[in-house]
Amino acid sequence: MAPDPLTPYGNRPMVTPIVNAVNYEYLSFEVLRQITDGEIDGYTYHRDDNPTVREVERKIAVLEGAEDCVVCTSGMAACTMVYLTYLKAGDHLLLFHDTYGANYKVSLILERLGVEVTWVDADDAERLADHLRPNTRMIFLETPSNPLCKVLDIAGVRKAADTTGAMLVVDNTFATPYHQNPLQWGAELVVHSATKALGGHNDLMAGAIAGSKEHYNRLWFTRQAIGTTLDAYSAFLLDRGLKTFPLRAEAMARGAQAVAEFLAGDARISRLLYPGLSSHPGHAVAARQMRRGYGGMLAFDVGHNEEDAKRFIAALQTIYHAVSLGATESLICIPYLTTMLYLPPEMRTTFGVRRNTVRLSVGVEPPELLIKDLRQALACVGA
Repeated sequence: MAPDPLTPYGNRPMVTPIVNAVNYEYLSFEVLRQITDGEIDGYTYHRDDNPTVREVERKIAVLEGAEDCVVCTSGMAACTMVYLTYLKAGDHLLLFHDTYGANYKVSLILERLGVEVTWVDADDAERLADHLRPNTRMIFLETPSNPLCKVLDIAGVRKAADTTGAMLVVDNTFATPYHQNPLQWGAELVVHSATKALGGHNDLMAGAIAGSKEHYNRLWFTRQAIGTTLDAYSAFLLDRGLKTFPLRAEAMARGAQAVAEFLAGDARISRLLYPGLSSHPGHAVAARQMRRGYGGMLAFDVGHNEEDAKRFIAALQTIYHAVSLGATESLICIPYLTTMLYLPPEMRTTFGVRRNTVRLSVGVEPPELLIKDLRQALACVGA
């Protein structure tokens, strides 16, 4: 039998090899049978599996306390794979606002396929039972949410979901597995845009879905069928990013806490949302289901209008005006003008996003450097 592609020299290299092979030679018909029957680990075609991708899947599964993980081409590919795998015509999907705006576009596709979709404001979570139906098959949420950092009680939602047998899916991109493991609190699947903190360097795009081995098998079938398997080089970059992930996550949370405490004392900030502040409505829940801090994401309203927010961002010198999050660099944007463009204008503000709301992803820079930059940029905003 040929050597394991990840141990080509008889001993394991310190860096995961990039296996770019599209297909693989069968050493015998018996080996082919063993691979296709699942008796041995093996590879036949890249759309099915790839050893570099498989390596990073195992590592993310460990981070989330899952039995296995499926990695795919983007975070939205991961969300879409979940919907296509578990929902059919006549089923009801409940989505929480706020969540990444592209889910709205996917919801339109699902409705064309006969899936009923209901959007619920995360602030209305205590009345979740009012929105459940006998045919509710899935509840999808983010906590903390994107972009307003709303906190949902995962165990509480799980309890409500049990009344209809609905699957609970949690997008853990904002929290990251360093701070939160949704499976521990009752989620059945955990979704990530691995483009963000897991990769962490603005140089790859990937998605991940972690859960049981049974879920892995079903999601693998969907991935193989629709062709969303990640390329080997992106998997290599993701694997490299995971090596420093705990260090980066700790630094981002420490920096975000310091930044939030600074902003809390500035009169030009009319609303500040960070789960690590005792003033946050969901702080008690976050303190219970998160650990080692509260993540690197915060949202706040600058001044009185969109022009105030634009002047503030234009004046920043250290923090970058860019979308995405979870990177080594601190990134800031106005969600109404960027990440929420997927939603019609009338929907962008219904759940709390305002035209002067900004979303800040704190990087690994020294907190004092970020605070200095924020202080000088706020000087451009009227009281």
